[in-house]
Amino acid sequence: MKIAYHDIYAHPLPEDHRFPMLKYELIPAQLLREEVIIPEQLFAPAPAEAAAILLTHTAGYWQQLTDQTLSPREQRKIGFPQSPALTLREIVITQGTINVALHALEHGLGFNVAGGTHHAFADHGEGFCLLNDFAVAANYLLHHRKISQALVIDLDVHQGNGTASLFANNPHVYTFSMHGAHNYPFHKEVSDWDIPLADGMDTATYLRLLEHALPVLINRVRPDIVFYLSGVDILSTDKFGKLKVTQQGCRERDEMVFQALKKHDIPCAVAMGGGYSTHIRDIVNAHCNTFKAGISIYGH
Repeated sequence: MKIAYHDIYAHPLPEDHRFPMLKYELIPAQLLREEVIIPEQLFAPAPAEAAAILLTHTAGYWQQLTDQTLSPREQRKIGFPQSPALTLREIVITQGTINVALHALEHGLGFNVAGGTHHAFADHGEGFCLLNDFAVAANYLLHHRKISQALVIDLDVHQGNGTASLFANNPHVYTFSMHGAHNYPFHKEVSDWDIPLADGMDTATYLRLLEHALPVLINRVRPDIVFYLSGVDILSTDKFGKLKVTQQGCRERDEMVFQALKKHDIPCAVAMGGGYSTHIRDIVNAHCNTFKAGISIYGH
């Protein structure tokens, strides 16, 4: 099992970028400390090639990213000021998801410590997302005929609006999003299947909805691979999530997904997605639980 790891010090970011990125350092450190993984399972991806990115994103937008010519309005929509380091980081993260997807096809499961940048559209970024790593990876696998059908299971509390838009007319990628009905993005795109969640939803109700949906998805789509976005902003401790799912409930969610996929021998590529709890330990613990659940079910 391989894990794409991104050193936040390799390409230093402006100070206002640092706290949101801190979990990407702490997750692998905790997994190593708890002996859930060994150092040899971590790898640092190279930057993705332009050809791979251009299977998903427009040439004009790619040029804006590489030339650092996003307008102030476009930068506000993303939520970060542009910088060469931020762009490079997203390009590396995107390659990480391609790599773990290829690894999953061979070995069953792969993790990206970052990724899940599901608010990026073909021609613009939104919501802290510049490039849509799941979309790029899915299109890469399709283009190279590694797969014929993909399924995106997006359980971040925010709808994967960019992903839904990118695959709206693509029958080879089925998009499923279970998200806060009254949360960002306030204009929702249309996924192949959306389940909007009421504010304050508790763990039992959340898990019951997911338990019903998973077998339907698998039978309907029969995917060659699943891209699983395991956002932990569903937690009751999350500052923006508006749900009441416990840490244990979040882990049970992950176990439910992995068990359903493993039962049908479906490879799974995982990206972490969002998490905005006040205490970073809550974010890191929940993300680490995703790794523990996947490894216990798929094995190393």
